[in-house]
Amino acid sequence: MPLRRLLTSLLLCLPLAATAAEAPAAPAPEYRPAEPLAESTTRVAPQPFTARYRLEVSGWPSTSIDHRLSRDGASWYSNMSAAIAAARGEERSRFLIEEDGVRSLQYSSGYSLLGFGGDYRLAPDDLATLPDRQAALFELSRRAVNGSCSDDCRILYQDHRGREEQMTYRVLGTEPLTLSSGEFEAIQVEVTEPDEPERRLLFHFHPELPGLMLAVEYHRDGERRSRLSLSEYSVQD
Repeated sequence: MPLRRLLTSLLLCLPLAATAAEAPAAPAPEYRPAEPLAESTTRVAPQPFTARYRLEVSGWPSTSIDHRLSRDGASWYSNMSAAIAAARGEERSRFLIEEDGVRSLQYSSGYSLLGFGGDYRLAPDDLATLPDRQAALFELSRRAVNGSCSDDCRILYQDHRGREEQMTYRVLGTEPLTLSSGEFEAIQVEVTEPDEPERRLLFHFHPELPGLMLAVEYHRDGERRSRLSLSEYSVQD
């Protein structure tokens, strides 16, 4: 899948996402190979949580992204919202967790920039065959946490307009990660494009909370262009 589109997903459809991805690069941290991930024998059950991330992009003021995963009966809800300068965005998904993956039930997103904006919705009939991108992001972390795929893997999903996309990923293993929100043994996942290997997204997921991102980095031409990191979170009963 185009990495800019997945980055746009993280930025909740903010129109400045494509520009931000092309901003001057920040120095890349020293590379440390991840430890191989041990084969999982049990599945980690998801838990509701609230989280706040800090987004840093060269040339733009840093901003916060709020993320909430909640449950109502059998349905799960993922809601992300952000604001930067004169732009605001929000994305919501309602889905079921099944044995072979997630099944989306409803999706909506919207953004505004200097008085202009757009709203998008996908109804149950639109989501009958493929999940929306917010649910797909949760499924990516769930597969990584549960060790569902260890080689080159993929997830098919729909973007905010209902167009089919493909997420190609590889679980690299575990890596110690120290953030302002705590110390974690993060699960590292790399998302790449076969046609553009110079671009990649590097996810660090919480090992016990599917859906919770610890950090996300966008790399191009060997340099880090932007970084999302967890600043605070709480687990709900």
